[in-house]
Amino acid sequence: MAHLIGGENLHLEYPTKTVFDAVSIGIDQGDRIGIVGRNGDGKSTLMRLLAGRIDPDGGRVTVRSGTTVGMLDQADTLDPNQTVGHAVVGDVPDHVWASNAKVRDVISGLVSDVDWDTDVSELSGGQRRRVALASLLAQDWDVIFLDEPTNHLDVDGITWLAKHLNNRWSKNSGALVVVTHDRWFLDAVCTDTWEVHARMVEPFEGGYAAYVLQRVERDRQNAVVEQKRQNLMRKELAWLRRGAPARTSKPKFRIDAANQLISDVPPPRDSVSLSRMAVSRLGKDVVDIEDVSVSFEGANGTTNVLKDVTWLIAPGERTGILGVNGAGKSTLLGLVTGAVSPTTGRVKRGKTVKISTLTQQLAELDDVANDRVSDVVASKKTSYVTEGKEMSPTQLLERLGFTSAQLKTPVKDLSGGQKRRLQLLMILLDEPNVLILDEPSNDLDTDMLAAMEDLLDTWPGTLLVVSHDRYLLERVTDQQYAVINGQFRHLPGGVEEYLKLSASSDSGSAAGSAGASNPMAASSSGSGADAAAGSALEPKLSGSEARAAQKELGAVERKLQKLNKEAEALDETMAAADPSDFEGLGKLSAKKSELQEQMDELEMRWLELGEALE
Repeated sequence: MAHLIGGENLHLEYPTKTVFDAVSIGIDQGDRIGIVGRNGDGKSTLMRLLAGRIDPDGGRVTVRSGTTVGMLDQADTLDPNQTVGHAVVGDVPDHVWASNAKVRDVISGLVSDVDWDTDVSELSGGQRRRVALASLLAQDWDVIFLDEPTNHLDVDGITWLAKHLNNRWSKNSGALVVVTHDRWFLDAVCTDTWEVHARMVEPFEGGYAAYVLQRVERDRQNAVVEQKRQNLMRKELAWLRRGAPARTSKPKFRIDAANQLISDVPPPRDSVSLSRMAVSRLGKDVVDIEDVSVSFEGANGTTNVLKDVTWLIAPGERTGILGVNGAGKSTLLGLVTGAVSPTTGRVKRGKTVKISTLTQQLAELDDVANDRVSDVVASKKTSYVTEGKEMSPTQLLERLGFTSAQLKTPVKDLSGGQKRRLQLLMILLDEPNVLILDEPSNDLDTDMLAAMEDLLDTWPGTLLVVSHDRYLLERVTDQQYAVINGQFRHLPGGVEEYLKLSASSDSGSAAGSAGASNPMAASSSGSGADAAAGSALEPKLSGSEARAAQKELGAVERKLQKLNKEAEALDETMAAADPSDFEGLGKLSAKKSELQEQMDELEMRWLELGEALE
């Protein structure tokens, strides 16, 4: 079958989104293709690209010489001043078109009830749509693109259209590409389906029903593959956690396997290009706290909260701050914002610094409690810039996880987590360049936390986070500090180092308080992590048992190396085999599965032995 139209490495980008990226697709003679996908994903855009109505930003569309292409747009393209007859057959004499069986069939099937001499301007919307379709089908085309052709057609009209398209060309000639929400129509006329999603086009064999079955099977297989991948990740990461000093003594194939497994996992944050959400320009100077002490006078005398603190905050810095309640974290943040004045020492702020704080309360939303979510955001600006592209308030809210229904919801009716996210968004839309988050994880479930963390990953300003949420701190900040006994201390070892400092404090806590009333002290003394660390110091095996385990571990590693080489050789054999030799390939595939099962069992045993010997 001859190739008619091809799209190679197509890239198309609008100000608010990338529609297609590196898409390659082709249309051959005899193709009958239905395009499916969510609204806004680019179905009609793909048709317009292939039909030559719009040009891609990258890549190219090629059309075989002499190929004629016709397209029915969703938009009305008829000249309102022409008659229906002229719109359908043009200047062709009556005796010529009337002798053409195809043209008679089109007129009978679509516009038999429309006055031939009526001007198009006098027709209803449905009649104009049918006239436009008749005008297209009355002509000869090698490739026809139909964008929602069943709109304004009744059941009979849809049935007629399906029959006409099925009989229009012989089996291996002509080509049809159609976008429609009518699933019966897709099944009736299409032999292939293209799914448009995630800036790509994924082909499936068959019509809509076959596509659904294949998609369900694809999703099931992807779930199985992902589950297996997660299991492998667990094993490999557990192995890697056995410690860097001993890693050089581990078998190379294990290191290679671990590196290969995580090679396609993207970093959580791009530290080079962190510029999606617009911020006010930040100069070289942010906030310099130098030799600052803060004390307060009370009924019981002077209370020293901070002592000789020096903290030079840099542009783009992402710092997490730890400390038990009452340690002085809020006082430290007050120095940054200017709410607290130092007793001694000096605080200097840059001229371009614009600080915003996400507090634990939701007072910022009190004044707009009765307003709709979309109106609250739109009241600030009519458009926003993210990733260098302009977005409307509605688009921005949807991108941050608000559904269409929630956009119309009064702020007072939002859940606590939704209010928290809206609060954060409102602060970011003020375009601060220094953002302080005080316990931002309050009222958020795990899904909402992930969404907030994703947003913070792409925020380009200076970020200061106070939280007891270890995962959050390690996820969104690059370094951690702690307020301990009035001192501001850097934690090169992160949260783990803070827990050790807290446990070894003379008072039994990082803030100097004792007993179970200190949540950090309680967690550091009785947490599963520290309990495990303590038990790790105790020998799990006797001397003879350890020697036996070490011997078995070596045997398992040698066996795994051997099986790994066999698997690589088998992969090479399969790659060189005749693709049409289904029986031979089946045997090789079965052998590969058997090898993989053996390797999985040995890897689990290897992991068990390794943990026992730690």
